[in-house]
Amino acid sequence: MGLGSIWMVLVVIFCGLGVGQWILKRVNLWLYEFKLGVKKDSLPPGDLGWPFIGNMWSFLTAFKSSDPDSFIRSFVNRYGHTGIYKAFMFGNPSVLVTTPEECRRVLTDDNAFKPGWPLATLKLIGEKSFIDIPYKEHKRLRRLTSASVNGHEALSTYIPYIEQNVISELEKWTTMGQIEFLTKMRKLTFRIIIYIFLSKTSERVMESLEKEYTTLNYGIRAMAINLPGFAYYEALKARKKLVAVFQSIVDGRRNLKKDDATHTKKKDMMDSLLDVEDENGRKLTDEEVIDIMLMYLNAGHESSGHITTWATIFL
Repeated sequence: MGLGSIWMVLVVIFCGLGVGQWILKRVNLWLYEFKLGVKKDSLPPGDLGWPFIGNMWSFLTAFKSSDPDSFIRSFVNRYGHTGIYKAFMFGNPSVLVTTPEECRRVLTDDNAFKPGWPLATLKLIGEKSFIDIPYKEHKRLRRLTSASVNGHEALSTYIPYIEQNVISELEKWTTMGQIEFLTKMRKLTFRIIIYIFLSKTSERVMESLEKEYTTLNYGIRAMAINLPGFAYYEALKARKKLVAVFQSIVDGRRNLKKDDATHTKKKDMMDSLLDVEDENGRKLTDEEVIDIMLMYLNAGHESSGHITTWATIFL
């Protein structure tokens, strides 16, 4: 093959790659924007990224780096300080809102904006949790389920246990040399939350729950690729294991209540969820109890560990 032919082949290859990239970058646009007709002209600036992946690769790269703001900054650099951009996140065409004024509008305008979660996230947190139910049902469940953990009276019952564990852990840490503080705080808050949920449980069950929950939590912030080796696939397996553990505990509690109707032991959150009933006398199903427990575990563990870490740093 002559030199001219080689150059011709290279030109064709590079042209083919360029055309292929141009097509791939527009697949999401053709799938989601063109069907809007003239309405697409009112969309904010931005791009929908690659097919299926969208903007998730750059989002996750920034999220796990020392500069998470770089993800939004890339939109600002390309499209200006508009405060609102189109993107493709967690398998859905999305709008990113980045200014306090626009965030306030989204959070307060209930007529224009409704709460919602990606289907992939819903499968991990649970379809019977608060994140995908109508507003009235959400309000009813919050009222029924939060009494066991909200308010000074409820929390005061756990203060001695929390104090005892914090002192014990601090004493341990002083003998361990260098530690990763956030990791230790997450373990400590997990132990405390499990106590509030289930009272005392064996060390083996505690470690198993923490291991599976950590795997589940990684999957919530990952691309929803349900194939072996991917975080989302492992998270779905972890959810099944967590549900099995909680189901066995629910079964045990229900049997205990049958055997001892006069049981007056101090209630933990699991007991409260099993006993609570609405004004019509309807109690929560096992599925509702387990999904609510997993939701509260996710919300309480993540926020408590990180907030305590930041409070310690600033103090």
